[in-house]
Amino acid sequence: MKLPDITPTANPTLAAALDQAINNKTKPLGSLGALERLARQLGLIQGRTVVTIEHPAILVFAGDHGIVAEGVSAYPKDVTWQMVENFLADGAAINVFARQNGCALHVVDAGVDHDFGPRERLLDRKVANGTRNFAIEPAMSAAQCADAMVHGAALVAGLPGNVVGFGEMGIGNTTAAAALMHKLTGIPVAACVGAGTGLTPDGVLHKQRVIEAAVERHAGVDAPLDVLATFGGLEIAMMAGAMLQAASMRKVLLIDGFIVTSALLAAARIAPGVLDYCVFAHCSDESGHRRMLDALGATPLLQLGLRLGEGTGAALALPLLHAAANFLGQMATFESASVSEKSA
Repeated sequence: MKLPDITPTANPTLAAALDQAINNKTKPLGSLGALERLARQLGLIQGRTVVTIEHPAILVFAGDHGIVAEGVSAYPKDVTWQMVENFLADGAAINVFARQNGCALHVVDAGVDHDFGPRERLLDRKVANGTRNFAIEPAMSAAQCADAMVHGAALVAGLPGNVVGFGEMGIGNTTAAAALMHKLTGIPVAACVGAGTGLTPDGVLHKQRVIEAAVERHAGVDAPLDVLATFGGLEIAMMAGAMLQAASMRKVLLIDGFIVTSALLAAARIAPGVLDYCVFAHCSDESGHRRMLDALGATPLLQLGLRLGEGTGAALALPLLHAAANFLGQMATFESASVSEKSA
């Protein structure tokens, strides 16, 4: 699998021009806070001082996980395909939030253990009927992981617009994400594991022990692609490939919660330049997400106590991208508005 080339966004001349454009708006210096930093990042990604948000889309990747056989989820595996049906029927939170914000929504079957049949609104990129149980054997073969990444890249390559948000659905995927977090950051498993869909404290401890035993079983696995194949999910691998492709096309990556960030963590270990293109929507309430964001040097836009997934945080953060682009392009300068600047 050939990985796409990602160009760093660093450009001192453009950065200085963006700072000047932002600072000359009719406001005290720095008074728009995170929106100013976001506008600057958008400008560096798009390579200009006037930026646009065009045809934003959210991709929701769904897949099943063999690790659920170890009793790591409060919900049965069937909830994965049932929630995909809910997405297709416009009944989920992500449907509501994407619609209210004028964002296209695409649902992708990356590896659900269910036969949906031909469906007009479902993008069938099924690599397998879920992963294998990584407590016993690698979740994916190297070929399956590569296939998933290639499918993700192709999906993004075919999208219009310049903003891609990422969401997911997959019973058991917080276990995969926690294992990836531990392997790729070295943070202790206990600090990576959370309640997921609603485990009790005893359930969380069991989940931790399952991951610790799996990590010991696969002790020799260290390279990022190998870690992704061994502990990840088909939807997580597909997101990682999609993220690398989006960055190579200079699109904005709108990163959702714990599982999406674990996919980015894998992508960033493969190609660190992808981080230049990432806007982190929020910090979720899933235990471990804050520490994963810290490991990536990320500052999230929102903290709403979310832990739903589906791309909901990405959809809720989208208006802030519009606000950053609009103030940079439409707000008057001191000179154009004939407003006196601060005296020296």
